[in-house]
Amino acid sequence: MANDLNLINKILRDYSDEVQEGITRVAKEVADEGVAKLQAETSTYKIRTGKYNRGWRKKTEEGARYVHATISNKEYQLTHLLEYGHATRNGGRTRAFPHIAPVEAYCNKEFEKRVEQVIKEGR
Repeated sequence: MANDLNLINKILRDYSDEVQEGITRVAKEVADEGVAKLQAETSTYKIRTGKYNRGWRKKTEEGARYVHATISNKEYQLTHLLEYGHATRNGGRTRAFPHIAPVEAYCNKEFEKRVEQVIKEGR
């Protein structure tokens, strides 16, 4: 009986480790896709030197039981201004270019879908 419980515990631990590794892998893949989508999306914006388009980066933090992927831009001051528009000197407003929200929605949906798949398959 004790051997059976030890075997079950070992199987569950191995499954848990495999799922954690799979989730980490999926988080990195989805973040890479998000960066690529943002670079493709922002390539149409002719912002002086093109730094904004090339500035998209991914940062991944891993812990014992968590993974956190963040996508950011080196030209962070422009992200909000482009996404939502801004006031001009003469009292008008500039046009908004919503490009971050659609990619964020895609990444969230894709991450959920792939994590469910990892959990079902166990790898």
